[in-house]
Amino acid sequence: MALPGTWVAKEKRRTRRLKIAMQRVRVSSDYLPAKRLGDSQICLVPKFRISAGPGAATAPSWEVESSDGTLLQPIIPGLPDHVALNCLVRVPVENHSVCRAVCRTWRSLFYTKQRFFTWRKILGFHSPWLFLLALESWSGKLQGLLLNLSCPSTWHPVPPIPSKRRLEARSFGCAAIPQEGTLFLCGGMMSDEDCPLDIVLKFEMLKNRWTVVKPMPAARSFFAARKIGSYIYAAGGKSSDVRELNSAQVFDIAKEDWQPIVDMRVAMPSYDSAVLDGKLLVTEGWIWPFMFAPRGQVYDPKIDRWEMMAEGLCEGWTGPSVLLYDHLFVIPEHEEMKLKVYYSETDTWDTVEGNPMPEQISKPFSVNACDSNIFVVGKNLHVALGKVEKQPFSASGSERKRLHTFSVKWQAVPAPESFRGWTPSNSLVHE
Repeated sequence: MALPGTWVAKEKRRTRRLKIAMQRVRVSSDYLPAKRLGDSQICLVPKFRISAGPGAATAPSWEVESSDGTLLQPIIPGLPDHVALNCLVRVPVENHSVCRAVCRTWRSLFYTKQRFFTWRKILGFHSPWLFLLALESWSGKLQGLLLNLSCPSTWHPVPPIPSKRRLEARSFGCAAIPQEGTLFLCGGMMSDEDCPLDIVLKFEMLKNRWTVVKPMPAARSFFAARKIGSYIYAAGGKSSDVRELNSAQVFDIAKEDWQPIVDMRVAMPSYDSAVLDGKLLVTEGWIWPFMFAPRGQVYDPKIDRWEMMAEGLCEGWTGPSVLLYDHLFVIPEHEEMKLKVYYSETDTWDTVEGNPMPEQISKPFSVNACDSNIFVVGKNLHVALGKVEKQPFSASGSERKRLHTFSVKWQAVPAPESFRGWTPSNSLVHE
């Protein structure tokens, strides 16, 4: 058994070693005075600093400072801060909770997704994320999920939608700001009764939170909602008495305020919508038993005017759409599932070269795009990644107006077995 004096001596040595270990040694080998964690002048808020000279984006510095500017602890002892930060921003999201427990400096980096992904962007990391609203198979509730598309192996849940009412999938309008990772969820209908809603919710991926914003002027469901510039346009849909609507409103994102715009020419619900050449395109889609051609309308915000959609565009719009290379692409739901593209010069559709989507991807679909890639989420949350390439096109006759043709290569990403029975609703891709 150790004598009391020996134990006290050991404790003093341990305390002395701990104080020495907490000293901050700068990379330039300039030693700075040590500070104790109990000192009142220590500021525990991390301060980010980037040099103003060339290469600033590649050599940032994360430093914790006291009130007198004294540097305290490095990110990883023995490594320059910019090297250590380059290492830590590669840590997968599923390991962030473990990293937060290492030290206060690491906790500052991994405490919020906003700070973590801001530094990934500063350092030039290109890592798109897919945000998905999906319907749980056992509860019937909408659940938000995140998937890292650069390493699509793990889904991450997000906070639940702040609504006591259970929403009907696909009944609400969704408008996204991909650059900011923001999604607006508007209107919709309760799943247990035929009652449209006027709610507007905003989800911010970087902050990982939902907020409630100003409600819509009128409750509506199954309507078009798209972002053009700094505004979100909502048009058509169904009212509380299941009556089709022709009214439309515009939402100022900065002011969070709704204003009316000119009514649509024809009252109708929306099956799908898109923004092409700065105009809002709305289609009601084909309806069983396909006896009548669908209706479609086009809104020009510059002159506040609606026009009927071109016949070829309207009749060939047979599935959810995305915009790539300034062209409208569609995943057909009523035909063989081969991607097709619309050529506005000739008002015609053409099948994109390449194989059909992987067999395990079945409807209903949620479709989104980023750069030259298409992301399709199907039933059971299986994902298809499509790489679209553009080639010059040469032809004679009426096809001379075409400048390009397209091809696609698909890759399937199976979902975990735990998502069996889940169905996708809406999605957003954020870089």
